[in-house]
Amino acid sequence: MDFETLCIHGNTKKYDTTGAICVPIFTSATFAHPGVGKSTGFDYSRTQNPTREHLENTVATLEGGCGAIAFSTGMAATSALMELFSPGDHIVSIDDLYGGSYRLFEKISAKNGLSFTYANSGISAAIRPETKAIFIETPTNPMMQVIDIAAAAKTARERGLLLIVDNTFLTPYFQKPLKLGADIVLHSGTKYLGGHNDALAGLLVAKDIEVCERLRVIANTTGAILSPFESYLITRGIKTLAVRMERQQETANIVASWLTQQEKITAVYYIGLPKHPGHEITLKQSGGFGGMISFSVCDEEVAVKILEHVKIIQYAESLGGVESLITYPALQTHADMPQNERISRGIDSRLLRLSVGLESAKDLIADLTQAMEA
Repeated sequence: MDFETLCIHGNTKKYDTTGAICVPIFTSATFAHPGVGKSTGFDYSRTQNPTREHLENTVATLEGGCGAIAFSTGMAATSALMELFSPGDHIVSIDDLYGGSYRLFEKISAKNGLSFTYANSGISAAIRPETKAIFIETPTNPMMQVIDIAAAAKTARERGLLLIVDNTFLTPYFQKPLKLGADIVLHSGTKYLGGHNDALAGLLVAKDIEVCERLRVIANTTGAILSPFESYLITRGIKTLAVRMERQQETANIVASWLTQQEKITAVYYIGLPKHPGHEITLKQSGGFGGMISFSVCDEEVAVKILEHVKIIQYAESLGGVESLITYPALQTHADMPQNERISRGIDSRLLRLSVGLESAKDLIADLTQAMEA
């Protein structure tokens, strides 16, 4: 089946006898056993719930993995992922990554005995004897750098490492890291998968059944699993994933091209622009460019003016929903990163991040124009 069809019919398992088109929301915390030593396949909702299983099977199908595990948030998924490792283990990460991941690594995982190297280039050079994994985003948040997944997978394979790819920005509609050699895919399901800014969720998808089962044991043991209602909401969002991604990409391309022509805009980071340094790699490994744009303005005053005067676009954290949102990474997503670290990555007081929603390009451009001129 084509991807668009899989978004709607990716899991054919039925959970009731009513003929319901949508998966039911099974709110039961526990399930009765038909007999001693017997099970319906569901025992306790922390271990598994039919509504959550439906979502997990759908996402695993879309990503081409052996299985998926749904968590209460993207950070819960990342936290569970870190439980694959032991004190003394080392992980190589790219240096431009979501501030929440950086905070987890530095304030929680490091306390638990893990160490990290943030490489801005040359992942191979950062690998040590105790390295166990490579962790990347592509495109990165917020600087929209593009990492060659196949090249990173080759390095990981040669050194016996796990390759973990955060695929939140492009989703399996535009990019399938497992097919390019990754071992685990991470999603903040809050973003494009849910798509409506109304539910928090995180997902891990594994290529190998053994890794998948290890993650499932971690999820069951630590307990930060996704509730039935949120599982239903993310499943509902996925049904329109393909059409939303196409429309948001179309609009983002128009807005990004317009931004490049504005006097007060000094740099535009959008992987769909032919001049973007990662454009060619994106064409090789992805089927599209997504709806995320970062851009720098001439000074902090203009940045603040835009944030305080947009009307259609909303000044808020998060991304990937039907509403366009603009974010100030230095004060929001990356606020916990030391200032010198932020600045070295280009995350300064002039940088803004725009998640393009489903509004018309004409209205978004008009909104940015009036905000800059206010």
